[in-house]
Amino acid sequence: MEIETRLRRIRGWLWVVVVGLFLSGVTAFPLEIEVRWLLRAADPLADQFPALVGWIERVHVGLVETGERYPFMRYGTDWLAFAHLVLAVAFWGPLRDPVRNVWVVQLGMIACVGIVPLALICGPLREIPWFWTVVDLSFAVGAFPPLWIAYRHIRAIEAQQGGPPGTARWWAPDDSGSARN
Repeated sequence: MEIETRLRRIRGWLWVVVVGLFLSGVTAFPLEIEVRWLLRAADPLADQFPALVGWIERVHVGLVETGERYPFMRYGTDWLAFAHLVLAVAFWGPLRDPVRNVWVVQLGMIACVGIVPLALICGPLREIPWFWTVVDLSFAVGAFPPLWIAYRHIRAIEAQQGGPPGTARWWAPDDSGSARN
């Protein structure tokens, strides 16, 4: 496969992750409003899915009461939103030069793997219902495959360029003997 074709595929898969991170970030700011809308949409399903609708209602009440009594607690979700946006920006490097910035893709895959123990350990500790833990786990399931596909294409480009996997790093000298910038 041509390098240009691989680069297009890498960038396509990375854009899937960037858009997901961006949407996760911007939607973490207005949580109370979003959960209110979700509760209204789910309310007709209360007879079929009482646990789900009950959970959404509990989350909404928690957000409202916490926001009224302790508005500074919302700052935590502001930081969560900001972190998602920063991670989305971090993928600008691999979008520009995937081989040189493969470490960002690796970091993303590590983060996806880290979601699993976090959700499985902290979910029960925070009294998160199992069905919502599955929703949290879906972020790992959704982001890991595009990152893995992009990673495989990056490693294939490295192999096509004649270097063993892992040698294209910022500290490695180029053909002129000077360090890459």
